Amino acid sequence: MPLCHSPTSAAAVAAHSGGLLRRSRPAPAVVRCKKIDSLRAINGAPPCIPVSDRSLLTPVTLPVFWDPNMRNDTRLRIFSGTANPSLSQEIASYLGLELGKINIKRFADGEIYVQLQESVRGCDVFLVQPTCPPANENLMELLIMIDACRRASAKNITAVIPYFGYARADRKSQGRESIAAKLVANMITEAGANRVLVCDLHSSQAMGYFDIPVDHVYGQVMNLIGDVRGKVAVMMDDMIDTAGTIAKGAELLHQEGAREVYACCTHAVFSPPAIERLSSGLFQEVIITNTIPLKGEKSFPQLTILSVANLLGETIWRVHDDCSVGHEPYSSLDID
Repeated sequence: MPLCHSPTSAAAVAAHSGGLLRRSRPAPAVVRCKKIDSLRAINGAPPCIPVSDRSLLTPVTLPVFWDPNMRNDTRLRIFSGTANPSLSQEIASYLGLELGKINIKRFADGEIYVQLQESVRGCDVFLVQPTCPPANENLMELLIMIDACRRASAKNITAVIPYFGYARADRKSQGRESIAAKLVANMITEAGANRVLVCDLHSSQAMGYFDIPVDHVYGQVMNLIGDVRGKVAVMMDDMIDTAGTIAKGAELLHQEGAREVYACCTHAVFSPPAIERLSSGLFQEVIITNTIPLKGEKSFPQLTILSVANLLGETIWRVHDDCSVGHEPYSSLDID
């Protein structure tokens, strides 16, 4: 964008001859143009065009609409639903951001109201909301959050779903059954999401139920198969619900002579009687992640909780920055 200005032209020249005052014709104005760089905000300051001191108007500042509360780097916004706000805060802290301001409330009849309290126009928005118990309520809240962002003109909307409810209903095992995982995928897409980020789906085939890109990250990092006599056995699963299957497996491992048994899972649903089974002495340690918030009454001495905030935060940044999610290892993310 060229900025043009002209120096002050010659004033009228008066000549006195024969008692008459004559004015000479004004000299033509000389216009000089100087090309400047594109406007850029520096350290959060509003952009300003540098203008020469000889300019008729000094200084000249363009009327740029600028929100002083907006962080100086970014169109990246992270909002949290009510399902797991502590995990959302950890993700935002990893990225060096603050959670976006959002008002979520429930009416007396159970209806959910969502209002974004800051502009997201043209922004890359990530909504963190696992569909953990109560699954239907948290799912509906996510759908309404997506709709609010779409109607607020967000550029891209990514649903970050650390725990994807209904993932087990991913196929028909008998006649006249619903494939609820496909239904939920359709609902999220129709609500207006452009992308989904999930952690440890029950089966990878569920990614194919979405008609939008899916980034699938894994919290499981190890496994053990073979003779366990006198050895330490590590049992892995994507989730523990009632803990019936994993408890029976631990009993078998002890019968086969395992010295210690550890249970590891990503999603701790922990429906009754999971706590009684897991704390019965079968396991040396039960290691889970915080994709689902755990209430105090579900804690027991053998339980260890790891955070996936760094894993999800790094993935969010790579998606926002159009970088590869799958080719580089995550071993340096200090997942703790």
